[in-house]
Amino acid sequence: MRMSLLFRACLSKAYVHVREGGDYAIERRGDALYVYLEGSDGGEDWKNNLDFPVRVATRPGEISLRIHRGFLRVWNAMEPYLKPDLLDRSVQRIVISGYSHGAALAALCHEYVWRSRPDLRERMEGYGFGAPRVLWGARPPQLLARWERFTVVRNLDDLVTHLPPAWLGYYHVGKMLEIGEKGRYSDVDAHRAENLLAELLAYEKGLNLSAPKSM
Repeated sequence: MRMSLLFRACLSKAYVHVREGGDYAIERRGDALYVYLEGSDGGEDWKNNLDFPVRVATRPGEISLRIHRGFLRVWNAMEPYLKPDLLDRSVQRIVISGYSHGAALAALCHEYVWRSRPDLRERMEGYGFGAPRVLWGARPPQLLARWERFTVVRNLDDLVTHLPPAWLGYYHVGKMLEIGEKGRYSDVDAHRAENLLAELLAYEKGLNLSAPKSM
């Protein structure tokens, strides 16, 4: 699916709301599962967005992840609802996408699938449209490998994609696709869904041919 179509779907889905402010939608197409995570839509989401002290997620025998506390709290609340579909062995391909707040959750969902479904590591994709930073601290290659098939889509000057600040130790995961033109929008307007969509459409028409770069 073209990124613009995926983003349109992400903006138009009827979402299921769960505790801690998580909102998700699931679509099944044959053996493919599409997971959508909604952007911020209320005060609870913004409270979680701004709760950026680090929380360590530890799992037996696994690398510890140092994660934005607010996003991790929302993902932990959402995971039980998504787990049955994500672990369904009849699913042979998974596409995960989210916008803004939902893009941060998409990165965490992507890591969950990579860890829980090793059979799908070459048949999964993740997209974070206007994504904030989620991970903090060291970047060992064996950790970053979990997001090799995840792409952050940044409309240049988008303020949200620069938060939390890198100087605090936060970083993006996966590949970064930068679209648009610097100075075309304010740092707030660059994040607006309609402007991000317009630049995605322009990119897909070949007006911006820059390729995703590794981070």
